[in-house]
Amino acid sequence: MNKSVQLYREDDLARQNLVLAGGGAAAGGERLDLNGLIGTIRRRRTLFLCLALGIFLVGLVLTLRQEPIYTATTTVVIETAREQLTPVGEAVLQDPAAATSPVVDTEVQVLLSNELANKVADALKLDQLPRYDAQLQRPGLRQRIRAAIIGGGSPTPERAYDPQAQREYVINALRNGLKVTREGLTYALEISFASPDPVFAAAVANEYGRQYTQQSLLRERHANANATAFLTRRIAELRKQAQKDTLAVQQYRIANNLLSTNASQLTEQEVSTYNQEVAAARAAAAEDQARLATARRQLSTGSKGDDVGEALSSGVVSSLRTQRAGLAAQLAELNTRYGPRHPDVVKAKEQLADLDGSIQKEIDRVISNLQAKTSVSGQRLGSIQGSLAGARGTLASSNRALVGFDDLTRRAEASQGLYETYLARLKQALAQEGTEQADARIITWAQVPISPSSPNIPLNMFLAAVLGLGAGLAAAFIAELAFRGLTTGEDVESRLGLPYLGGVPLVKSVMKWKGSEADAPVAHPHSAFAESFRSLHASIGYAIDAVPQVIAVTSALPQEGKSTIAAGLARVMALDGGDVVLVDCDLRRRGVNRLIAEERPAGLIEVLRGQATLDEALLRDEATGAWLLPIGSRRIEPGDHFGGEPMRALIAALRARFATVILDTAPVLPIADARTLSTMADAVLFVVRWRKTADHAVTSALRLLPRGRTHLAGVVLSQLDARKQARFGFGDPTFYYNQYKSYYA
Repeated sequence: MNKSVQLYREDDLARQNLVLAGGGAAAGGERLDLNGLIGTIRRRRTLFLCLALGIFLVGLVLTLRQEPIYTATTTVVIETAREQLTPVGEAVLQDPAAATSPVVDTEVQVLLSNELANKVADALKLDQLPRYDAQLQRPGLRQRIRAAIIGGGSPTPERAYDPQAQREYVINALRNGLKVTREGLTYALEISFASPDPVFAAAVANEYGRQYTQQSLLRERHANANATAFLTRRIAELRKQAQKDTLAVQQYRIANNLLSTNASQLTEQEVSTYNQEVAAARAAAAEDQARLATARRQLSTGSKGDDVGEALSSGVVSSLRTQRAGLAAQLAELNTRYGPRHPDVVKAKEQLADLDGSIQKEIDRVISNLQAKTSVSGQRLGSIQGSLAGARGTLASSNRALVGFDDLTRRAEASQGLYETYLARLKQALAQEGTEQADARIITWAQVPISPSSPNIPLNMFLAAVLGLGAGLAAAFIAELAFRGLTTGEDVESRLGLPYLGGVPLVKSVMKWKGSEADAPVAHPHSAFAESFRSLHASIGYAIDAVPQVIAVTSALPQEGKSTIAAGLARVMALDGGDVVLVDCDLRRRGVNRLIAEERPAGLIEVLRGQATLDEALLRDEATGAWLLPIGSRRIEPGDHFGGEPMRALIAALRARFATVILDTAPVLPIADARTLSTMADAVLFVVRWRKTADHAVTSALRLLPRGRTHLAGVVLSQLDARKQARFGFGDPTFYYNQYKSYYA
């Protein structure tokens, strides 16, 4: 939050409100532009150039002191399509998609692994190289620094040879010099090794490529050998298991009378056949029983059996009946011819009776045969039914046994199938022995580098220059941000919130002059130095919207040039025809006394004490016509000399006598006189030494001025170096001094 102090007596002048503790609203509107940056660099060019040049020289020295490093590169490519001979001699291509980006990244880590570094170290016998042995025995940087601080003797005692430490050092040295990069999204890997020895760098890079490709080949061979050994052991186990499971199947089959694998199907067929035979036998038995029953019914009705169906179909009966018919006809003929007692008739009757007996016997035999056939049909039906029941029992037993049989069979088949699979894989592995191919191959061997890769002198110099410029700029801007002095009118208005009245340059910065600065405007009234006072006088009138009669000139600290500005302002105004008096109110420094270079018996103090009149104390400046009122008395007692009525009466008398009264007061911070005199002036001119007085000193001084009773016109920058301001004071009128300085010639 901004704190403001009102230093003016009139409300209508509140627009000149002093903003303290952080600056006014103008500060918030600042923006950093190119001219401002250039101005900052110009103001801090010494710091900027020294730091930039120093860093550049340090970078140059460090670069020239660096040991040249040579980098050799071997390029290997991961095979994405390679031939693999199968046991049947066919050539197949490996799937290119197998070498994915994660696989390639994994191979990069393999190249950076300690395992491959150990193989390279063993192949090149790096443990025996003096370079690594000497480095191992040399004390480290920490030990050397510690020895330098403590002092005396060797930094560390000689260390005993440690093979493990030697190996660790060699591996670390290899890994520190190694760099593996992938070329874009390809399957090519660049193996680079950096070393002070170009021949050694090429040897290591090539050995890395060789060991990597050989390692992939050995890895395949080792994997194939391991697979073969594993398959051999596994096949032996599977063979025993398959034999065991097969034997269990056979034993189960024998135990359960399963003579074949399709025993149940045969039994089912047998049952089906028996069912058919039972049906046929049952039909035949029923037919035989029906025939027998019919014959019996016919016999029971008095039939002699000659009408029985079986008898009718008998050939013997038919033949006998044919003979009887013939004999009966012959008997009838004989009986007709010879009579009943004729021997031939009797004989014929006997023959007919024999035939009837034979026919009856044959019919009886047919009936008996029918009974026998019926009995056989019944027995056959019973036998077939018994066989059917046995077959059904066998089928049920077989079905129950097949549950366990199927389980044992599946086990045996699984064991046999697994055994055959492993056996086939073993044959393939055996067929692939000696046909292994590396997963990678070298496409570019490292050549001995001719030029070093490090240090890159142009690049290092460029980086040192950039770093130096950056550090110089940073230091310049940091110094500028930390700088609390005031350089331009923009600084005055933005950081103090006060009007900027102008700047009074150093005489030597605008003209050649060896005398007093107070005499320069008199000797050269048309110079830039004299013109700065005229501009200051005009600015004071514009700042307060009136022509001030009493002007108090003060500052925050001593030696800020306020007495020179007060004297110069008075003398220039007098040269321009003004009626002006310069009153020396600085009791300790006595600037006006030094100006006239003489001691006066009567002066300001004597007038205030009533020991002299104003006319006796006034002194005319013959060169310009200005009037001077020096201090006068050499010895001044401590006290408030300006706060009483005598000083007010003197100011009133001076107002009545002169058109302009200029009061050269003491600094605000060390002396209280300026605070008192500021209330009696129409305008207070606050002098700030250019780029010397800090803004917080100014704000501290302004806080001490009486609020509401001080009419502050603005700030003037004193002792301004016009030549420097013309280089880096962008925004200030003096920035254009080189363009208009000829106007004062």
